[in-house]
Amino acid sequence: MTTRESDLITLERPPAMSAISQTSSSDLPYVEAHDRRILIVDDDESARKLFADYLSESYSCATAVDAYDALERLSQEPFALVLSDMQMPGLGGIELLRKIIERYPDTAVIMISGLDRTQRVIDAIRVGASDYLIKPCDLDVLRLCVDRALERRTLLRNARRYKEALENQNVELARRGTELERLQAQIVHTEKMASLGQLAAGVAHELNNPAGFIYSNIALLKDYIKRLERCLTFFDDEALPPAAAERIREMKTEIGYDDILMDLDSILSDCHIGAERIRDIVQNLRLFSRLDEAELKPVDLNEGIEATLRLLSMYYKSGRIRLRRDYGELPQVNCYAAQLNQVWMNLLVNAAQAIGEVEGEVRIKTRCEGENVIVSVSDTGAGIEPEHLKNIFDPFFTTKPVGEGTGLGLSISHGVIVRHGGAIVVDSTPARGTTFTITIPVDAKPISTDVSEACA
Repeated sequence: MTTRESDLITLERPPAMSAISQTSSSDLPYVEAHDRRILIVDDDESARKLFADYLSESYSCATAVDAYDALERLSQEPFALVLSDMQMPGLGGIELLRKIIERYPDTAVIMISGLDRTQRVIDAIRVGASDYLIKPCDLDVLRLCVDRALERRTLLRNARRYKEALENQNVELARRGTELERLQAQIVHTEKMASLGQLAAGVAHELNNPAGFIYSNIALLKDYIKRLERCLTFFDDEALPPAAAERIREMKTEIGYDDILMDLDSILSDCHIGAERIRDIVQNLRLFSRLDEAELKPVDLNEGIEATLRLLSMYYKSGRIRLRRDYGELPQVNCYAAQLNQVWMNLLVNAAQAIGEVEGEVRIKTRCEGENVIVSVSDTGAGIEPEHLKNIFDPFFTTKPVGEGTGLGLSISHGVIVRHGGAIVVDSTPARGTTFTITIPVDAKPISTDVSEACA
């Protein structure tokens, strides 16, 4: 803004308490001690004294004889506004303005010049000056411009701080939203797993008795057939009338007697193996679901991992994947066994799928270090790209093709491990493989993951 002396003589003096004071008092959290400090820079001592004496009625004023002196004062203490002359020896007013805008962006600057040149006004405003006055200027107008510059400074600073606070709140809301989404997904998944566990336990219970009948009766049946074979062999060795012997020989030929005797043993062996597999599957289902363990109980983690592997035979019996077990001696771990079994299943399925249709290796290693048990699952699969590592535990994040993954497995696993007071970390190199390392306290304490608490 350009103000000419001829425009000033009709203006009335503004009231002692200006608009900037009202603005500051209405926004106390953003009022600072230096908000009413003004630095007057002019090589003319009389001008410095005139401005300082007049503005001291409402502001705390300091003076500087040139631009270098002003920069020195600014480096020592903050000022809300700098009132600077345009023409000074050494560093000029525009150069001083640039340095103030660069170093002290919160400080407002009003330029004063004895030359009324439009280009100078434009240059000063473009650089960042709040206003531009022409000497000799009316003191009341000077006061009005100072009040307005400080009011504008306060509004801009408050707006910036409000914006920063709003951005921080948005970040926090986004974080809480992500956490809520994760917890909701975990609740849904937990309910599904509970239903699946109940179904598995029910199926295991219903299969257990008939499977027991079959398994025990097959052993008895093998013994009975052996006795019958002894009886038939005895009759073969006895001398029979020629007519009866001929009829028996014809019947044996008709029914394939010799082949039946040869096949019976093989058939009974196959049935026995099948019954054993049914029995093992039932035991694994009951071990995996562990619906009777709704509370923390001491569990052998190696046993849980083995039970999970037996259920994943479709991945690890193909011959393409070499499975290496490196089990250490582990103490009983106080944990929710069914939940940890779900973690082992997620990690082992992911490892097998990472290897894909090519040959590879999956290694499981367990060990005890102090009060913690360490479990690591490594594969020689495709690995994870570095940009994806920070998102792999986010709910619904997956790098698998559409329809092949929900993006919940690792998120749920992370939640389960955190609930046990442990930690899960990942180390991956693209085209070389991935290792998930889980640390679980031997004496785990349950940690609540309620949605209400997470959102509090």
